[in-house]
Amino acid sequence: MDTRRHEAGFKDRTRVETARRILLEAVVPHGRSESVPLSEADGRVVAESIRAPNPVPGYDRAAMDGYAVRARDTFGASDRSPVVLDRTEGSVGAKDAARVHTGSDLPEGADAVVMIEHVEEVAGGAEIEAFDAVAEGDNVGEAGEDVAEGQSLYEPGHRLRPSDLGLLKSVGRRRVTARERPEVAVIPTGEELVDADPDPGEVIETNGLTVSRLVERWGGTARYRDVVTDDETLLREAIGTEIDDGADLVVTTGGSSVGERDLLPEVLAELGEVLVHGVALKPGHPVCLGVVEDTPVVCLPGYPVACIVNAVQFLRPALKRSGGADVQPHPTRRARLTRKVASEPGTRTFARVRLAEVDETGADNDGADRDDAGESVPFEAIPTRASGSGVLSSVALADGWVVVPESTEGLDAGTTVDVEIWEVDE
Repeated sequence: MDTRRHEAGFKDRTRVETARRILLEAVVPHGRSESVPLSEADGRVVAESIRAPNPVPGYDRAAMDGYAVRARDTFGASDRSPVVLDRTEGSVGAKDAARVHTGSDLPEGADAVVMIEHVEEVAGGAEIEAFDAVAEGDNVGEAGEDVAEGQSLYEPGHRLRPSDLGLLKSVGRRRVTARERPEVAVIPTGEELVDADPDPGEVIETNGLTVSRLVERWGGTARYRDVVTDDETLLREAIGTEIDDGADLVVTTGGSSVGERDLLPEVLAELGEVLVHGVALKPGHPVCLGVVEDTPVVCLPGYPVACIVNAVQFLRPALKRSGGADVQPHPTRRARLTRKVASEPGTRTFARVRLAEVDETGADNDGADRDDAGESVPFEAIPTRASGSGVLSSVALADGWVVVPESTEGLDAGTTVDVEIWEVDE
């Protein structure tokens, strides 16, 4: 064991962007893909360029209920002087009209549709009177109007949504080639951890469960392993086994700081290389990032909130990159702080907050407050009272967090902020 690290502590901490960049430089997209049926492709990442094999619609169709006609046969029609047309079935010739419904195939010979409300049947239904003149193409959806044949739809890296699946089915696709989900080994560590019924000095293991579910939500496949106690040999074996079993990423929880039982930095150095140890963020600066046999390893702090913050900042983008997906920012909501948020200069702070809709009393007509630029601020951001990195409820009962930059020394009450809603399906 290297005692110098324990004695020195974290004198120098790497900035968040720098640490993330260093980690991502060590992540190589795995490049594996598989054919997936559309019914199972929601959330999957496209692995190839997709073009429409067929147009949508595949034929000229009626865009309204009414009668299909030749437009030139309706010229001059008006409420006072209707045009009389023969009602027909099938193809449309001179002075003919065929009944059509929205979405039905436009009969041969027709080039427009007179809406049903502008038509009256006469002569016992054998003829119609059209009270509206239409131009060629009126109330007609042309073939390929929605999607043209051969049109580019999606490029590699796009994450499929339910609407995408509907579009793919509409053009005739039944399967899609998607990136395989990255395999992420989740290893909780700590001799004090138990599954249930803790004795004094013991703690129920929650970090591994939380992180493994985040991995699944972020598009990976989690291998949620049993707790490994604070023993260098056992920790080496656990990490080595997962790498030998083909894990794309290995993530551990606990044991990443500088205490006597924080053994993972040394283990990581022995097995491979420590890239970063100690990051300028709060809560959770004792994160350790490294690589073993070309496999990235993320050692998350043991305090639950610190674990979650670092998982979002480092594990999420690493997982996305491994799976060949684009890393999109989390959605945000504009809100006004109800209380001051303190922060340490030079450290990025993640302040947990609850959101409450602004009371209409004293607000504009739309019930929203306004910032200095006149933009709507529809929410209040209420910092959680319990802010320690070990208080899991402070994040589980929050709606998001406010990111206080390194260059800012806290935020005053009344400040308009963007609240990052990090716990979303993606």
